[in-house]
Amino acid sequence: MRFDKKRVVITGGTGGIGQAVVELFAREGAQVLFSDYRAQDCSDYCDALRARGLETSYLAGDLRQKSYCEALIADAEAKFGGIDILVNNAGIIPRGTILETTDDMWFSALDVNLTAVFFLCRAAIPQMQRAGGGAIVNTSSTWGLYPGPGHVAYCTSKAAVAALTKNLARDHAADGIRINAVCPNEVNTPMLRSGFLRRGIDPDNAVAELGKTVPLGHIAEPAEIADVIAFLASQDARYVCGATVEVTGAKAVYG
Repeated sequence: MRFDKKRVVITGGTGGIGQAVVELFAREGAQVLFSDYRAQDCSDYCDALRARGLETSYLAGDLRQKSYCEALIADAEAKFGGIDILVNNAGIIPRGTILETTDDMWFSALDVNLTAVFFLCRAAIPQMQRAGGGAIVNTSSTWGLYPGPGHVAYCTSKAAVAALTKNLARDHAADGIRINAVCPNEVNTPMLRSGFLRRGIDPDNAVAELGKTVPLGHIAEPAEIADVIAFLASQDARYVCGATVEVTGAKAVYG
């Protein structure tokens, strides 16, 4: 029970990685508040967890809105009396070169992947300061560290998350707040599979072919990323601060 009575906020809680993260923290004793865009998806997942004896709560909304980001942290304070751990997991993957990227694709990527992280951290850090410390884990990407082709908005936003993580870590380590980022390569999530479907590619075949390019033999499953996030949030990582942890199965980013 690494997270017994820890007060945790997780964004993107009904996505592939998000569900694995929510379940892991709930299973290990945390008080969990998660967010996602669709209220029905949040309610359904809450009910599914409750049926397995895992209690969580949620606040659905649009992370592109500053008011919602601030309300999410305020809701944690109202429900739990504060926040110990923030997991900025939500993200979107617009695909395209600069010539294929619309204004909406560009700003949506920045709003969801980066600006929401800024708003949430800015709201959560004062609570952590008052509590004497805390942990923040942001989801960046290996494609933010080593940009691949045809994803200009996604790569740019995730690179900025990595930079923001290091900056905040330097600024708030003295407050006892450890801030790190996990940087996955491909993960077997509904988001990845839907991208294949939109391009007319069979997702099962595509995931199997991707697995052949990974030295460990498969692309990551959501639980394998959730385990790294939990480690970074736990006392086991008490001296890890300002890190961008690559989780790749030893696969190069592309090529």
